[in-house]
Amino acid sequence: MTVRKENFGYLQDGREVSLYEISSDLLCVKVSDFGAVTTAAIMKDKNQTDTDVILGYEDLNGYLTNPCCLGAIVGPSANRTANARFSIGRETYYLEQNDNGNNLHTSKIFGIHKKLWNCREITENSVTFALELGDGELGLPGNRTVTVRYSVTGGTFDIEYGFFSDQKTVFNVTNHSYFNLSGHDSGKIFDQQLMLNSDYYTPVRKGLITTGEILSVKGSSLDFTSLKTIGRDFNLEDEQQAICRGYDHNLIINDWDGRLRKFAAAYSEKTGIEMTAYTTRPGVQLYTGNYLEAEGVKGGGNYENNDGFCLETQFFPNALNYGHFVSPVVSENKWHFSRTQYRFRIK
Repeated sequence: MTVRKENFGYLQDGREVSLYEISSDLLCVKVSDFGAVTTAAIMKDKNQTDTDVILGYEDLNGYLTNPCCLGAIVGPSANRTANARFSIGRETYYLEQNDNGNNLHTSKIFGIHKKLWNCREITENSVTFALELGDGELGLPGNRTVTVRYSVTGGTFDIEYGFFSDQKTVFNVTNHSYFNLSGHDSGKIFDQQLMLNSDYYTPVRKGLITTGEILSVKGSSLDFTSLKTIGRDFNLEDEQQAICRGYDHNLIINDWDGRLRKFAAAYSEKTGIEMTAYTTRPGVQLYTGNYLEAEGVKGGGNYENNDGFCLETQFFPNALNYGHFVSPVVSENKWHFSRTQYRFRIK
């Protein structure tokens, strides 16, 4: 297992950006200190061909804009918050209105995926990044420290988040990688198989804001409780899919108790690559890249709608405004942690 560091370019103010390659004998993951983005995950497929299963840009320039958040760490308030505001106690906080009057991922322009993180530690199989946020920065209270530790062991890619604040605040940070198990440049993901360990989901209304309801997936297109192709029930005439132009829904992870729990399995027959996923979070956003448009990507060309899928582990969308959802508000002067893990193998 090794970690290799190389230059990834420079910001306009002259600061150097680095790319870190974390490798085992089975898996190579590349991450950058700019935005703590994940730029690649490469393994040999069933034909012994190197296959990169995470969508990404060719160089730093793409990540400087990155409107679709490829590989990004987003937060501290990931997903959507209705009317871009919420309350903690008697205090109301206002976020950037960047999604039809609502808030998406805290800030599209100044968010944590657009900041240069500090490299805090490098070990033989991991890199840890840290970012400091001031009180009121991005519309949220508290002087905060966010850490992300990326590690690779065998075929496992592990993401560990840490968070500390001197005030009660929001900790809902996630990784926004787009996966394509047939290869990042292989096109649509409809023939790839997916299982989600979720019997219930949170439906959305116009604007993709959760309604506050919790509904069974049984009998709906969101029933991924057994392995099926992503495209099997992909139908834009479906009421929920029509709102989102596909899947862009939070599914509730069965039997959540805060411990690391398997929530997904995905598979490509083309490459033989299987990915199983685990998290300590109560929900996962299945997003099928319905608005995906990216130029200047790895190897040239571009990405289009439905060329990748995201599994964003999280608290439920708009949980800040629904008292019956698990709250992403955390206490002050205490470290808080969460973890998401992706395990790859050839099946």
